[in-house]
Amino acid sequence: MNPTPLMMIPAKLYLETGEVFEGFAPEGQITKQFGEVVFNTGMVGYTECMTDPSYCGQILTFTYPLIGNYGVFPQSSWESKKAWVSGIVVSELADFCARSQASESLLTWCQSQKVAILTGVDTRALTHCLREKGVVAGAIVIGDSIPRAFTDINEQHLVAKVSIPAPLMFNPNQKTQNQKTKKLIAIDCGMKENIWRYLCHYDWLIQRVPYDYDFTSEPYDAVFISNGPGDPVLCKETIEILKKVLEGNKPVFGICLGSQLMGLAIGAKTYKLRFGHRSQNQPCLQEGTERVYLTSQNHGYAIDETTLPEDWRVTYRNLNDNSVQGIAHRSKPHFSVQFHPEAAPGPVDTGFLFGEFYQAVIRS
Repeated sequence: MNPTPLMMIPAKLYLETGEVFEGFAPEGQITKQFGEVVFNTGMVGYTECMTDPSYCGQILTFTYPLIGNYGVFPQSSWESKKAWVSGIVVSELADFCARSQASESLLTWCQSQKVAILTGVDTRALTHCLREKGVVAGAIVIGDSIPRAFTDINEQHLVAKVSIPAPLMFNPNQKTQNQKTKKLIAIDCGMKENIWRYLCHYDWLIQRVPYDYDFTSEPYDAVFISNGPGDPVLCKETIEILKKVLEGNKPVFGICLGSQLMGLAIGAKTYKLRFGHRSQNQPCLQEGTERVYLTSQNHGYAIDETTLPEDWRVTYRNLNDNSVQGIAHRSKPHFSVQFHPEAAPGPVDTGFLFGEFYQAVIRS
């Protein structure tokens, strides 16, 4: 695909901690764009990352030196209907894409999605800075205007921005409906499309509901809680709903933010990780075994293991920093994982967890 001629002009990334990183941005881009500056170490999957609602409001730094070389595929491969990142920071932005399947270049797509771009940056130095000081608020700025105030996105209720507005009843793959048909409640806190694809693979009826929809007085057989952005303690409505759900014995499965919300609902606490886990090669040990899985991850918070109730246990652990990557009730069919078994992008080694959840629902 031929490149789109576009003038690149000087621009800068300002961090709240005082560091400044120089680069270039497309002419005509929004003058100033704020967000929490984070980094992802994946080599591919930039479109999936940028359309993942968990990145809502963040400025995403790609540590791989060349980004955009295979362009952007049609919307069917996105993780939502739009890009949620506020901006991207790259070392080198490919000025054309080489795959015939691409619908457009990353540059033109970012412009249509109103995503700020900063290229020509020493992303190695920027990542080193974030690892030393932790992720911080920042701004991509064109011109000489120095930001006097930075926006902390974690103080905003981001889940309210990315969740669906009203309940939906759906499952295109369900074969039959009768009295034995199981009904799954899927709480949408910013659900990735590949999670939805996995859930729709099974023969059950799914009601996809907003984060604050109280379904506990309605008939249902199981509950799934999705991924999502921001500080989990701000999802007070979801936590209160889950408290009622977890008092019962119906199967419950949470992923990423869903895992953190389950932890808060049972009385545990969460904390913010220094620079988060955002990559497609995070090693996770299954507790009680010597089995290690490579996992795709995107989160900035984790469950504090020391605050877990006695009737809950850790099931997976991150081998890089020993953080909790999964919890489960000792007797009830309630479990969650911090990583993304649906991948998109990344390895699908832990996709079997969806099957285990489905079997738990069938047995219930």
